[in-house]
Order: sequence, then C-alpha cells, then structure tokens
Amino acid sequence: MALPLNLATDEGSPDWLNKGDNAWQLTAATLVGMQSVPGLVILYGSIVKKKWAVNSAFMALYAFAAVLICWVGWGYQMAFGDKFIPFLGQPDVALDEKFLLSRTFVGYLPNATMVYFQFVFAAITLILIAGALLGRMNFHAWMIFVPLWLTFSYTITAYSIWCPTGWLAKKGIIDYSGGYVIHLSSGVAGFTAAFWQVGPRANKDRERFPPNNILLMLAGAGLLWMGWTGFNGGDPYTVSVDASLAVLNTHVCTATSLLVWLLLDIMFFGKPSVIGAIQGMITGLVCITPAAGVVQGWAAIIMGILSGSIPWYTMMVLHKKISFLKHVDDTMAIFHTHAIAGSLGGILTGIFAEPKLCRIFYLVPEILFVVFVNVIMTSIICVLIRLVVPLRLSEEELSTGDDAIHGEEAYALWGDGEKYESRHDSFYGADQEIPHSTKSGGAGGQVEMA
Repeated sequence: MALPLNLATDEGSPDWLNKGDNAWQLTAATLVGMQSVPGLVILYGSIVKKKWAVNSAFMALYAFAAVLICWVGWGYQMAFGDKFIPFLGQPDVALDEKFLLSRTFVGYLPNATMVYFQFVFAAITLILIAGALLGRMNFHAWMIFVPLWLTFSYTITAYSIWCPTGWLAKKGIIDYSGGYVIHLSSGVAGFTAAFWQVGPRANKDRERFPPNNILLMLAGAGLLWMGWTGFNGGDPYTVSVDASLAVLNTHVCTATSLLVWLLLDIMFFGKPSVIGAIQGMITGLVCITPAAGVVQGWAAIIMGILSGSIPWYTMMVLHKKISFLKHVDDTMAIFHTHAIAGSLGGILTGIFAEPKLCRIFYLVPEILFVVFVNVIMTSIICVLIRLVVPLRLSEEELSTGDDAIHGEEAYALWGDGEKYESRHDSFYGADQEIPHSTKSGGAGGQVEMA
C-alpha cells in the first residue's frame, strides 16, 4: 500500500524540518489544548452552582470545537497570513496540502504544526471570555458570538502583535506568550459583554453561588496549571534553553502567587480558601506569561508576589468600593484574573526582562490598542447578535438552569449544591463587606476564577 503525500520519499522529512522541535511543538500544543478540554470544561462545570454545571461546561466545549473549524477555514490566515491591511491578514483556507506541509514563518516546523499550535491559544481565549458570562448568556447567542469574535477581534490583535508583518510587531513590540493577545483581550472582552450587553445573573445566583464540586474544581485547576508548561514552553518554537527557562519560571511564579494569595486570605478572612488559592494560581500563570522566557528566576518570584497581591486587592477591595466595577457581574472575575494580571505581567516584563532595554517593548500604547479593539469589536458583535437572538436567557431559564436550556442535569443532588451549612461561611460565595470588617465577602457575589 502506497504511503500518502509522498511520505515514502524525502519530502516527508525535508532538510529544514527539525524533528525534535516539531515533536515538542505538537506536545506543547496538546498540553495547551488540554487546559481547555478537559481542564476548563471541568473547572467551569464544577465551580458554578449545580444548576449551571452542564451549561457552563458545554459553553467551553462548544467554543473549542467552533474555533477550530473557523480557524482552519479563515481565522489562521487572518491572524498569520499574507498582509491584507496593517492590522489584519487576508482571509483564506488553511487546509491546502502544499501550504500545510511547507515551512512556517518561524522555526523549523511545518505550517500544519503552527496552525494547530495557534489554534489552541485562540480557543482558550474564547473559553476565558465565557467565564465572565456564565449563568445568564443565551447559549444560541454564544454559538454566534464565538465565530464572530474570533474573526473580528482576536485575529486583529494576534496579527498586529504576533505576525511578523503586523504593525505592532514591526515596531519591535513582543508578547512572549499571550499576556496581551490572550489574557488582556479575554478580560476586556468578557468585562465589556457583561457590563452593558448580557447583564448580571439572577439576584439569587449573585447572592449565593457555591461550587457544586470543589474536588473536581481542583482537578480542572491542576490541568490548567500543568498545561501551562506547553503554554509558555512552546513559544520559543524550538527545543531550547529558553523553553526550559520559560517552563521553570512559569511554575515558580505560579507557586509564589498561590501562596501569597492564600496568606492574604488567611490574614484578612481567617480561612485558607481553596477557591482563593486557585485564583492566586491563575493570576500567577497569567502574570508570568509575557515574561516567561526573558526574565531570571528571582524576577519570577517577585512577579509571583505582585500577581498574588495586586489582583487580590483589586478583586477583594477595589471591586467593592468602585461603583463601576461593582456594577459588572463578571462571574469568574476574568477582568481581575486576566486583564489586570495580564497587564501587570506585561509591565513587569519591561522592568525585569534581560537585557533591560526590552522594556521598550512593553509600553502603554500596546495595552491601549488591545483594550480599544476588544471594547469596540465586542460591543458591536453583541449589538448585532441581539438583533437576531436574545443575548440573555429568559427568567424561567435563569431560574431553572441546565434542565431548561439543555434538557439535562449534571447531578441528581438535593439542594442545588447548598446542602451543607458550612458553605455559608465562604467569603467567595456571598455579596458581603470586605477587609477591615468582621464579615466575609466576595467580589460582587462572584466566584472569582479564571
């Protein structure tokens, strides 16, 4: 039987192909993919109320599948293809055999590997946006939102910053692994949609939103943390010492951030919260992302200290005091854990990167550009979708949850996940006063989680 695509000849292993680099890149991409499926699918499905478990998990799973089809259909070429306009590539299909087997724009890899690697980053960005909208967005509206936002928002920032012909890339601006393209974008987009389009959850959900399965939540969080090895370790596009440095810095910063957040929870609330520790883990992962391969180990620890404290302060203190933030129902606090932590990481990279002249790559205009694009495009997309289907679930669906939306339920349990009275002591599940008070409270009644 003849081998397809001439793999029986040297064309299957051209001179430019580095098999070690290609193997690691495919492995790294799969690790990032597992952050979404099953990582965030499990995390979202377990950190919400029981009645939202199926819907939350399925929003993540749907986004992963929909992004892939759009990505190979036109998205990849818009983000990394030939120049169309200064901030966008030409839409085109990325399934042509000749294209997929030819060398990509960077590294000793085929385009097929790069398409796959960049897809998992695009997918997780959409899934992170879902975290801000859980518990009230119409699933049919979400089905439309995913391809539109990928096409008209994500591709713009990805092309501008990551593609060699992008206008910001030409200025020398770098984003090592998505601090801006992924985390700042998802945080701003989720906040924008939650602010004036989708609206808040039902009052009952905002008042009490306990996780339905904390152990599963930890399993999802663990997949997210370990998957970040590929998230940052794969971005040098080669098996190099830089990849090794990026991986180690990622885990050092994350562990530091988790411990700092945990200590702050104990100091101000008297309890070592599991949800809080996971939040600290997320902010550490996000903060180190722009810097992973360009800072020394001591800088990763400092970044972990700051990522475990500054987003904690914005979430647990400022969110309560600033009416604008308090008004927004960001279910998993994507704004704090991704927009704030991602911006912080980009700024700190400019300070700690070696050589220090790298700081010119992390100036305010890059942040403002990403914020502007995502606010405008997310708003336009939501307005257009609202002309076709409601963005928000009906009151009956909000009250019933999964059974009304999907005709399915996650568990046959009594009490909507609120069986144990001890859960009323959690300061992450109720809208109460924050620090310097004897009460415990969460940021706007949210479950803050990426």
